[in-house]
This record gives sequence, structure tokens and C-alpha cells, in this order.
Amino acid sequence: MESDRTRREKLKGKELKAFCFFSMAMLFVAAMAGMVREGQGPLALVRGLWTIIISRDALITDYFELAGHGAAFLNGVLVMGMGMWLLCREKVKFTGLTMAAVFINVGYAFWGKNPVNILPILFGTSAYALVHGAQLSRYIYTGFFGTSLAPLVTELVYELPFDWRVNLLISIAAGMAIGFILPGLSVHTASMHMGYNLFNVGFSAGILAFVIVCVLKSFGIESESVMIWREGRPLWIAAGLYGYFLLTFLYGLYLCGGKWKGILKVWKHPGRAVADFVLMEGEGNTLMNMALMGALCTTYICLIGGDLSGPVVGAVLTAFGFSAFGAHVRNYLPVLGGVFLSTFLNRFSLTTPGVQLASVFAVGLAPIAGRFGIVPGILAGMLHTAIVMCTSQMYGGLNLYNNGFSAGWVAIIMVPAIESVLMEYERRKRPAGGS
Repeated sequence: MESDRTRREKLKGKELKAFCFFSMAMLFVAAMAGMVREGQGPLALVRGLWTIIISRDALITDYFELAGHGAAFLNGVLVMGMGMWLLCREKVKFTGLTMAAVFINVGYAFWGKNPVNILPILFGTSAYALVHGAQLSRYIYTGFFGTSLAPLVTELVYELPFDWRVNLLISIAAGMAIGFILPGLSVHTASMHMGYNLFNVGFSAGILAFVIVCVLKSFGIESESVMIWREGRPLWIAAGLYGYFLLTFLYGLYLCGGKWKGILKVWKHPGRAVADFVLMEGEGNTLMNMALMGALCTTYICLIGGDLSGPVVGAVLTAFGFSAFGAHVRNYLPVLGGVFLSTFLNRFSLTTPGVQLASVFAVGLAPIAGRFGIVPGILAGMLHTAIVMCTSQMYGGLNLYNNGFSAGWVAIIMVPAIESVLMEYERRKRPAGGS
């Protein structure tokens, strides 16, 4: 039998890549399980996938409800497979940022992204790299995150007043333009929130989507948000998520040689971008942190009586991915607490779909709690809930990362105010005549 030492040597440098391929396999198993539970056959699965591809994808379009669990999970396999093929082709080193990019795409494959509508944006990013004489690997993460505007590609096919073939060509061109613009735009937006919003491209994509929607409205073309949402908490999905997170934790523990205390080092980081936990604390500790965060988000949704819908499962997987890049239990809990407490003061309930999503996606503001403490973290969560429930209408639901857009505004508003107070406090603490 192969020794443990030999296995570790084979895994060295490939730990996260192997984990991602394992995750793809788990998605495929979930697709088959969904197909069987819904009494479908392979042909029905393909028809469901086709339904996903040709349907509008504006917020909120739950693929679990639209096409069934099996087709939605199969869509996740294909979207993740495309991303993995690009990463391997470009020989990208797998880090915490890689995990964030891969799993946000997997998560949104349950409500907005499919193998067809993300392609033009990725082509646009490739064109940007070509124009700048750089390898695609330099901008590949922006391309992955930039697929947040994939619904716009689909929407133009339906909303433009021309023949469908002309509409298709225009939508492809628009998607490529988005992929070309976002790399430069996202650099500027990062300086606006100073790394306190982990979903930076969600913020830049929201700005771009708002401009595009305004232009379309000037021509009398308007997009409306939708609400397709599957209620309930299927036991097999909950069990599948917990089982997956358990295996993730055990794999991380194995990579750490059975020592779990290294995760405490992860929790000491404030999480402000760029905070790549893989580079800081290693693959094993990062995977254990990811597992705990995924389990925490899932448990919260179950405890409040929420839904394990496509969007919620997708949000959990997004938080799971970003737990390799800035978020951990210690800096996330205060922000989650803020979302929870806000519902006792505003008109929304804990199980309102938008609030369920806000509670998980509040992970994007975790650096505020990590840097400034529990109270600012709670306030950030409360403010996030208020803003995110309004912003989707600004761009007709065409920016999937609506929570990232909201989180950007929260950080822009809160961080300068907090820092100015801290600076004044430090100034007054200095002794007179001190330097």
C-alpha cells in the first residue's frame, strides 16, 4: 500500500487543485442525486440545463425552482469545469484568491451563471490581456468575478428590438465590452473602500451595470427584477452540505498533520484585502477555516427557518470560498449579528429572501469587524441590510453581486468615519508636546 509520506509528496503543491476536482465530483454526485429524487432521467437533466441557458437570469432566478436540483447542480459542474480548465491552462498557482474565485462562480451557477452567458465576459477579459501584452493569468480573477454581469448578456437577447440573431451578436459584444472594462475599473474601486469590501468586483460591476441600464432606459429598454425562489430545507441538501464541509475539515486536518490549532492563527488576521490565508497560514488551516464557515452559514439559515434554495446554497458556497481570502468565524460573526439584529428594527423578517442572502453575504464586510471590533461590525451588518434591499432596482437585477455592491457603499461610508474618530482619539491620548 502507498505510504502516507508518499501520498503527501504527490499532493505537495497540488493540495487545493485536488480539492477543487474533488468538489466538482461532489457536485456531479449531487446532480445525480437530484435527478433520482425528482424522478427524472438523463434526458430531463439535459432539458433542464437547456432551460437554464435560454431563460432570463436577473435577480432572483433560482435554478433549483426553474429547472430542478439535478440540472442546477449539473450547471455548477460545467461552470466550475470551465473555470478549472482556464486555471490549469494558464498554469495559475492555487491560492486563497483562487478558492474565492472558483467557489463564487460555483455558487452563482445555481442562480444566474451558465456556461454560455459567462463566455463573452471571459473573452473580453482575454482581449484586455492581449491589448496590454499580458498573459490572461494576470487578469483571470477579474474575469471570473466579472461574470457577475452575465445576466445582462442573456437579457439583451430578449430585450433588444431587433431580430434575435442581431440581438445575440449585440449581447456577445456587450459581454466582451464588460470583460474589457472591468479590469481597469476594479483597480480604481478597490481604493474607494480601501480593501474593507472583499467583493470588490461586485462593487465595480454594480457601477458599470447602473451606467449600462441607464443607457438602455434612455432608448426605452427596461429590465425588471424577478423573484423565482424555492422554499424549504431539503434534508438531503443540508446533509450533503454538512458532509462536504466535514470532509473539507478532515482534509485540512490531514494536511496539517492532525494539528488543528493553526486555525487560531487564521482568526488573528483582520481580513482586510489582500488577506490570502493560503499564503499566510497554509492550505490545511485555510481549508479548516472554510469548512467551519460553511457549516456556520448553513446552521444559521437552518436555525432561523430559512430556505436552502439555489441562491442561499450559492451564497453559502461563496462565503465558503472567501473564507480562504479574508473571512473567518471571528470577523464574520459581528457582521452576521448586525444583520440579525436589524430585522428587529426594520420592516423585514429574518426569512425574507433578500435578508437571508444578506446574512450570508455579509461575509464581504468581515474586515470591518476584524479591524475595528465588534460594535462597528454589528453596525456594518445593520447598514448592509438596509442598503442591499434597495440597490437591486438600480440596475434591474442585472448585477448578480448585489451584496458586493452594497458592501462597497457600507465600507465607503463607515471606514472614513471610524478612522477619523480613531485618529482624533489617538491624538488626544498623546502627551502634550509629544511627537
